[in-house]
Amino acid sequence: MEKLHNTNSLLPQLIEPRNVGLPLDLDWVMRATANTSAIERRCATLPGRRSVKKDYQAAWLCRAISCIDLTTLSGDDTAGRVRRLATKARQPVRADLLQALGMDGLTVGAVCVYHDMVATAVETLAGTNIPVAAVSTGFPAGLSPLPLRLAEIGESVRAGAEEIDIVISRRHVLTGNWQALYDEMRAMREACGTAHVKAILATGELGTLRNVARASLVCMMAGADFIKTSTGKESVNATLPVSLVMIRAIRDYYDRTGLRVGYKPAGGISKAKDALVYLALIKEELGDRWLRPDLFRFGASSLLGDIERQLEHHVTGRYSASWRHAMA
Repeated sequence: MEKLHNTNSLLPQLIEPRNVGLPLDLDWVMRATANTSAIERRCATLPGRRSVKKDYQAAWLCRAISCIDLTTLSGDDTAGRVRRLATKARQPVRADLLQALGMDGLTVGAVCVYHDMVATAVETLAGTNIPVAAVSTGFPAGLSPLPLRLAEIGESVRAGAEEIDIVISRRHVLTGNWQALYDEMRAMREACGTAHVKAILATGELGTLRNVARASLVCMMAGADFIKTSTGKESVNATLPVSLVMIRAIRDYYDRTGLRVGYKPAGGISKAKDALVYLALIKEELGDRWLRPDLFRFGASSLLGDIERQLEHHVTGRYSASWRHAMA
């Protein structure tokens, strides 16, 4: 793999046209399928075939940090916790380590919070380029009435959220009501206005990889800027097989429309070695352009702590206790 020297705000800013979507093409949707055994074989071999060491590993881990949506979505969230998390987002790794790595200025990709905490996060991140993402639309179940979900999106945008993570109605996928899913996603996209929308598929509740492929296509046709695996609240969250299906749907959509849609695995990614595997998968399936925070994010909270420990080991040759790298 090519060594990456700079990341996040240090990278040249590439501006992609937003995914404007297209009319629902049911023929395209129904042709989408998934060979589960082949997908599982491909994913099972990836960790053993793709590894990076030493300076290259450190560079890739810094890239992973730049793509993290640093997240707190707990029922006991407080303004103080969100302020501490947003402060961590501004300097995700200790200053001495960043200086040793030549990565001064490194930040995470975004901070993701509940709607009620958006204003606090926006205030704490003032003067940075770090966007605030809000989970909206009755997160995590998404079962409140559609007008209320749309109103919640509007409130989050007015509070300063630049990204909205919405949840789809899983029942539309499970019953094959693709028109209803398209109409719902389209309405949410319009409610977001200039804020980018990440469509959470809750893949652990969709039943089959074929459903994942079809739901991915429908959400992109309806204008999703990102498609995201999970809320982090399901019993099964991000997995490599689900990721491969969604990534290939993104590739298919790009091949047909020329529009790039982002990808966000979320839930269960807590180790630096796992982040490297996901980055390798993205590089192989979509290419280097998707290895930037405008097109790839990790939805994570504990991942950053493990990456920081690995970077300290790279710099000093010693592992430190996790408490030395507190998240908030």
